[in-house]
This record gives sequence, C-alpha cells and structure tokens, in this order.
Amino acid sequence: MKALIITDGTKFIQSIANLIKESLVGFKTQICTAEEFQGTDLLPADVFFIGCEDSSPASFAYLEELLTHINLASRKCGVFSIKPKTNKYLLSLLKDCEAETWEPLLAENGEVKKTEIKTWLDNL
Repeated sequence: MKALIITDGTKFIQSIANLIKESLVGFKTQICTAEEFQGTDLLPADVFFIGCEDSSPASFAYLEELLTHINLASRKCGVFSIKPKTNKYLLSLLKDCEAETWEPLLAENGEVKKTEIKTWLDNL
C-alpha cells in the first residue's frame, strides 16, 4: 500500500505529516510540499493526505486545479490543519474529485499526539 502526504511546508504541518507517516504501518509513504508535488505523485497512492496552516496558500494553486479535473472516487483522503476554517477549505478542494474523506484532524494550539493520529487513522 502506498500513501502520499502533501503539505504547505510549514514547520508544524510538516511535523504532523511526519507523525502520520510514522503511524502508517504497512504503507510506503511519501511526503512532499505542494510546491514539489506533481500530479503523477498521486497516481500510485492508495490513500493521500493534505495539510496546511492557512486557507488557499499560493503553493496550493496547482493542487487546487488538479483536484477539479481528476476523479479519485476510489481513494481515501485525510485532511489536517490547525484551524477549523482551513480544514473546511481542504475538504472543499476534494469535492470535485470525489475522494472519500472522513472527519478532519484538527491540531489546535499547535499540539497533536501520536495517539490522536493513530485514532484518526482508524478511519482508513
């Protein structure tokens, strides 16, 4: 199984991405920033994750465009952020691609524990 984690590259979001990667036992996981992301990175992923601190970061322009033109109905996607408004933004990105989502991971106050991530990943 393969997983892809796409982030905005900010320090805290990267740390959450690393915790997700550590918790994805049995997955070959790649982490990349939205600036590094290529559409072909998504093709082999069985599951993918998207995280950022703020809504509509400039680095997400390509990802936003891609997600309006690709069908990912057979894939699961988890979103994560530190703000409820940003999680709503991330979920809205996935509307057209039809990826299956579950309750976003919210790491308010800059804190998230590995146990919280493991519980969140039970939705896979």
